[in-house]
Amino acid sequence: MKFTAEQIAGILDGEVVGNPNAEVHELSKIEEGKEGSLTFLSNPKYNNYIYNTEATITIVNRSFTPESELKTTMIKVDDAYLAFSKLLEFYDQAKGSKSGIEQPSVIAENSKYGTNLYLGSFSYVGSNVVLGDNVKIYPNCFIGDNVVIGNNVTIFAGTQIYEQTVIGNNCAIHSGSVIGADGFGFAPNPDGTFKKIPQIGNVVIEDNVDIGACTTIDRATMGSTIIRKGVKLDNQIQIAHNVEIGENTVIAAQTGVAGSTKIGKNAMIGGQVGISGHLIIGNNVRIQAQSGVARNIKNDEILQGSPTFGYNDYSKSYVHFKNLPRIVAELEELKKQILNQKNGNNG
Repeated sequence: MKFTAEQIAGILDGEVVGNPNAEVHELSKIEEGKEGSLTFLSNPKYNNYIYNTEATITIVNRSFTPESELKTTMIKVDDAYLAFSKLLEFYDQAKGSKSGIEQPSVIAENSKYGTNLYLGSFSYVGSNVVLGDNVKIYPNCFIGDNVVIGNNVTIFAGTQIYEQTVIGNNCAIHSGSVIGADGFGFAPNPDGTFKKIPQIGNVVIEDNVDIGACTTIDRATMGSTIIRKGVKLDNQIQIAHNVEIGENTVIAAQTGVAGSTKIGKNAMIGGQVGISGHLIIGNNVRIQAQSGVARNIKNDEILQGSPTFGYNDYSKSYVHFKNLPRIVAELEELKKQILNQKNGNNG
C-alpha cells in the first residue's frame, strides 16, 4: 500500500513541510532510510541523520527547525514518537487483515464465531467454543473445548489454548504459548513416589493483555489463574497455577511466578526474576532483573538482589561487594600487624 504525505498528515493531524504528494510504501529507521520509506525523528541525538537520510517522508516534532536544506518531506506533529507508534499500529492492523477459514482445519459444529474470523490451516477449534468478532487464529493452533474468546483477539501460530480458558477483548497471544496446561501439583506418597493432584480450574485473561512467545500460564487447581486487564507479558515467562497478576503490570522475559502468588497493579518486573509461591506483591512494585523474591512486598517498594532487598541498599552494598577482595586483604594485613604488635609486647 502507498500513502502520500498529505494522507499521513491527515491521519496524524500533522502539518506537511515539503511535497504533499510524496509517496511512501514502507517504514524505516532514519539512519537506514531509503526512497519510498517513512521514518521519524524524536530524539535530538539523531538530528544529524535527517540531513542525509534518503527517506521520502520524516515525521518530526513541531518544535524541530532544520539548520540546512532537507531532501526529505517533513510532517510536523505534537509528538513524533507517539505519531510513529500510531502508524506502526495502523500498519500492523492492515498487515493482519486476513479473514476466512483455511483448509485443512477443524471447527466443531456447536462452536460459535462472530464476523471476520480468520482460522489458519491445520488449526483445531473444539466443542462449545465461542469466538468474538475479528478473531485471528493463525495456523497450527489448538483451541480446546468450552473456550471463550472476545473481540479483536489475535492468536499466533502454534499456540495451544486448553479447555475452559476465558480470554477478553483486544488481546494478543504470540507463537508457541501454552495457556491452561496443568499446574505443577503433586502430593508425596509414603514410599517416595508422587501422586498427581487433578487441576480442575481454568485461566482467565482479561481485556488488552499481550502475551509473548513461548509463555506458559497454568490453569488453577481450583478456581482461576487470573491475568487482569492491561497486563503485558514478555516471551518465555512461566505463570503457575492460581497466580493472579494485577492490572497494567509488565513482566520481562524468563521470569517465573510460583503457585498462588498475587501480584498487584502497575508492577514492573525485570527479566529472569524468580518469585516464590503464596506471596503477596503490592501495587507499583519495581523488581530489578535476576532478583529472587521470597517474601511479601509492600506497595511501592523497589527491590533488587537474591534474596531481594531495597534497591538503594543493594546499590550501596554492591560497591562494597566489588571491593571485598581488597577489603579482606586489608583486614588480613591489619590482623598481622596487630599480632606482630602483641608478640613484640610479649617479648
